[in-house]
Amino acid sequence: MAQDVQDKLKILADAAKYDASCASSGVKRSNGGKGVGNATGSGICHSYTPDGRCVSLLKILLTNRCIYDCRYCVNRVSNDVPRAAFTVEEVVRLTIEFYRRNYIEGLFLSSGVTMSSDRTMDLLAEVARKLREEEDFHGYIHLKGVVGASTEALEKAGRYADRVSANIELPLQSDLDRLAPEKSIDEAEGAMRFLKEGIDESRARASRPSIQSTNSGPRRQSRPPRRFAPAGQSTQMIVGATPSSDSSVLSTADRLYRSHGLRRVYYTAYSPIPNAHQDLPLEPRVTDFVGGSPPALVREHRLYQADWLLRFYGFTIDEVVTRGDGNLELEIDPKMAWALAHREFFPVDVNRAPREALLRVPGLGTRSVEKILKARARRRLREVDLRQLRAPIRRVMPFIVAADTWEVAARSLDGEGLAGDVRKDGQQLLLFEAAASARSGQV
Repeated sequence: MAQDVQDKLKILADAAKYDASCASSGVKRSNGGKGVGNATGSGICHSYTPDGRCVSLLKILLTNRCIYDCRYCVNRVSNDVPRAAFTVEEVVRLTIEFYRRNYIEGLFLSSGVTMSSDRTMDLLAEVARKLREEEDFHGYIHLKGVVGASTEALEKAGRYADRVSANIELPLQSDLDRLAPEKSIDEAEGAMRFLKEGIDESRARASRPSIQSTNSGPRRQSRPPRRFAPAGQSTQMIVGATPSSDSSVLSTADRLYRSHGLRRVYYTAYSPIPNAHQDLPLEPRVTDFVGGSPPALVREHRLYQADWLLRFYGFTIDEVVTRGDGNLELEIDPKMAWALAHREFFPVDVNRAPREALLRVPGLGTRSVEKILKARARRRLREVDLRQLRAPIRRVMPFIVAADTWEVAARSLDGEGLAGDVRKDGQQLLLFEAAASARSGQV
């Protein structure tokens, strides 16, 4: 590898660390014994598949040169940082070489906007095209959808990439007006709308058999058409760079999920960047926290938890945001905060309650609830049965009753020290435990 490419890699891999939208889950593709690479249906950068494998993507920028001056971006045009740019061929060669050395299983490629949105999007899509058509690469590819690019450029990206993400960047237009006046939420949503149409059309086409006419009559087409962004689309929001509340952030995310069918909204905690602009806070904006200001990552993590509750647990924004100032509790997770504020809902009888009620119990995730529903169909569940189902007993017991725990639950719920006990235990939300909770389905 040439020295100049190594230098570029050092600069552009470091510049890409601010982009969190790099999940590789959601698509399966086999090379069928030909070509290079496979894309599996699970795996996130620096995470683990169910069988314990670490899955990684080559995560780089095509260039960190940018014509925009977004205050929160380290690569803004007015910032004095080392600049570099790959050629399309260099990114293709890096991806193939890294794959063959077993360093990566796919590519996450973003970029600063160089020359124009259209030109940048076309270069990103050309990388994917060359990998697919010239290198016969079947691994995962995630491209950043450049907001403001033409529908033709976005269509080319969706044709060759597994996932395309158009970043909204900040939750409110007023935030963008202050920190990135050249950008607009409407323009970002325009890109999302086009991508959704392409994804929906591709899925509809894939769901029905394709018939091809011949001289001897119609016959089924032997090779299905290429799918459009089969892993869907995602977006990213920076939180803490502006005073916008968690309620505003979640309201925007909820609208994007409903309107554009996003697979994920990524929340990135703002942290001071090198040569930070004067319009940015010296420290991330976070709500009060006992013992001083917490790391911004705690707020970021709470937003992910709240996002999960909105999407999979039947909660509303008013329910997950329990503080009067529109922000999430930082000491305890959103589900626990709701439970403490609604003790009248509890205890929940694990032998009789519907699925929707069980999902509101702190510590019971979707997998735990499904296990309970199956087990109670055979017999009345007791505390020992819940332990065997691997339910997190310490968190669950104050909020449920089993066949043999009525008195224990009543005493726990009525005790004035319940909230204090939860908060003490409550460093329950050490960040490194989040992955384990997600894998076990417990929220």
